[in-house]
Amino acid sequence: MNHLLVTETQLHKIKRMTMKNNLDNISRTKAYERFYKRNPEIRWALLAGIVSRNAGWNMTDLESTWFKEILEPSTRATIFAMYERSNWLIFQDAYPQLLLYEWKKKNQLLEFEQLKALNVSSFMQKEWQVFWDKRDEIRLCTALIINEQQLLEKEVMSRKTYSKKIFHTLRYQLEEHAHFSYVLLPTLEGSVYGQYVRNFADVGQRIKLGKRLAMLLFHPTIHTDILDFMYSIEHTGSRRDYERICKMESQNSSPILRWTYPIFSHPPAKGIDWSTNHKDVTSFFRRVKEKKPKEIRRWVHKKRVELYWLYKVSRL
Repeated sequence: MNHLLVTETQLHKIKRMTMKNNLDNISRTKAYERFYKRNPEIRWALLAGIVSRNAGWNMTDLESTWFKEILEPSTRATIFAMYERSNWLIFQDAYPQLLLYEWKKKNQLLEFEQLKALNVSSFMQKEWQVFWDKRDEIRLCTALIINEQQLLEKEVMSRKTYSKKIFHTLRYQLEEHAHFSYVLLPTLEGSVYGQYVRNFADVGQRIKLGKRLAMLLFHPTIHTDILDFMYSIEHTGSRRDYERICKMESQNSSPILRWTYPIFSHPPAKGIDWSTNHKDVTSFFRRVKEKKPKEIRRWVHKKRVELYWLYKVSRL
């Protein structure tokens, strides 16, 4: 079997494995977490797994008692579609990169230039080679954060459906002001860490959030605790995954994702290389200042109370 045929077979396997694991939020989360366990030098895989868990919690929130009162059905459907499409697109783009790297690490006949055949941006083709040569784990993680957020900007965030129904509504502004847009990192000891983002519609703010989360996730004082939670608690999409451990259960229901939503079929991505003729992204590589992790369980509880009163007002 010649080299070209071997490469085509491997690329076909990568596409097939990506499709198999990109069914829903649960399958994506587990695929990221399994990959990180096999390849702990790829920090972004762990970050993606944790963010994917939070995406699942946000999705099922939309069918919870409080949110069904606060948001109209059409708005909830649009928000869910944005979450699902965004996470599907990121996995469809990033997971082939992860698999190609893993197979190359095992001395198989693959090169990073072959990412082009998988519709990966020229930006990431170069960044994977930089990582292979220099082994800068933080730079690669940041590069993947930049790449996936720029991809979302082109494929999802610029769509008028989302900008009209979500980002320019009074409710979005209210939730933004109340800091409901946060990513939580729970532990088995009952502690909660995390970050929130203001102006989620801005790509620069989303990239900064990703870098802050990565810094927090790999901080030596809590890194092992977060890993223990991730590998011990099965991801169901319900906030009860962590609320029962952190003693944060409320009157709001939190359904299990696969009992709530069917498997969705997605149209193919546009395949746009955002990095072609794009402005310089060097500033996005600037490292965030490391800070001591701050436990935020009380802050999260306060936001939950605010959400409860928003629910009560909506009922009136």
